[in-house]
Amino acid sequence: MKLKNKNYINYITLILVIIFGMLAGREILMMNNSINTKMNENVSIVQQEGITSEIGDELFAEFYEQSESLLQTMTLEERVGQMFIARFPEDGAIEEIINYNPGGYILFGNDFENETKDSILEKLQECQNASKIKLVLGVDEEGGKVVRVSKYEAFCSSKFLSPQQIWVEGQLPAILKDSTEKSNLLKSIGLNMNLTPVVDVPTDTSSYMYDRSYGRGAEKTSIYTEQLIKTMNNDDMVSVMKHFPGYGDNEDTHIGVAVDERPYEVFESSDFLPFISGINAGGPCILVSHNIVKSMDSDKPASLSKNVHDILRNELKFSGIIMTDDLSMDAVKEYAEGGEAAVYAILAGNDIIVSSDFIQQRDEVLSAVKQGKISEEIINKAVKRILAWKYMYKII
Repeated sequence: MKLKNKNYINYITLILVIIFGMLAGREILMMNNSINTKMNENVSIVQQEGITSEIGDELFAEFYEQSESLLQTMTLEERVGQMFIARFPEDGAIEEIINYNPGGYILFGNDFENETKDSILEKLQECQNASKIKLVLGVDEEGGKVVRVSKYEAFCSSKFLSPQQIWVEGQLPAILKDSTEKSNLLKSIGLNMNLTPVVDVPTDTSSYMYDRSYGRGAEKTSIYTEQLIKTMNNDDMVSVMKHFPGYGDNEDTHIGVAVDERPYEVFESSDFLPFISGINAGGPCILVSHNIVKSMDSDKPASLSKNVHDILRNELKFSGIIMTDDLSMDAVKEYAEGGEAAVYAILAGNDIIVSSDFIQQRDEVLSAVKQGKISEEIINKAVKRILAWKYMYKII
């Protein structure tokens, strides 16, 4: 009797398992059908709107329709002008804006000397009013060694400290608070871009870039970069990660050529990590150095190397604005035949040329387009991205 009962119980258990299995299978099938339906709906929407997955993944994608409409109204001269962030002229800024259509200006310490918050705001507002397409107005206010605005008491009671100094006082929360204070100051005087953070990972405390860096290795710099990019985005301040592909312990490229002998694997395991972190956090801009990085291009500075830019676009998946370091630096001049540094920089894949020789280099690029050295397709693609970037940050 016990055996029969046991067999009976086993039989009932088996039946229940089969029934529940069938019900579970039916439920899974229904879920799969629902998922497939939603996927098909999404594919249908994408097809109807003519959006490709490549465009959908790009940082400024939702603003491309607006930027394309504006692009169609622009002359070639206006489009080429947009690709330059020029050094702010000592005088004649309004005439330069009207005649040459720069995409923006970068201001240095001397531009704030003998100025007040009110006077510089008025000057920059006059520039914006004169420009057909509103300007990106930037500055290097890193803190520490590199301060352009806070060095003057008219703008700030004391200079902004470097990230390393602030870390000692209050670690990452203090750094993010400091970033917001910088952004608020810069916005109050008409600026909309701060060329920071420095996300390089130098290892030698005596190297040129060390004091400007976070100074805590690749992994901690990646966390720092992510949080800083998010904070600057929340504060409506354009950030610029620099100096791709990673400055390392190289010499100062303002005064000469710097050659990086490190193997590519070092960049993959260290220098690239903060850039990837910042890209994933929505960083809009990356500035490329003039270092010659032999593992990527043994012949050209990074700023003029197509291979370096292809790595940034295709391997690190960056879809934002790529800009050069200032092309007037000694480290890049001898590598541009005929002095056409801006032409080579655009052919390499830069969207923005930072230039202390704006008018001359703009004319060189215009000439190169008219001669067929640079296709209008390259110009249009860059300018479309630039305009979308400006729309995203409510500059235009």
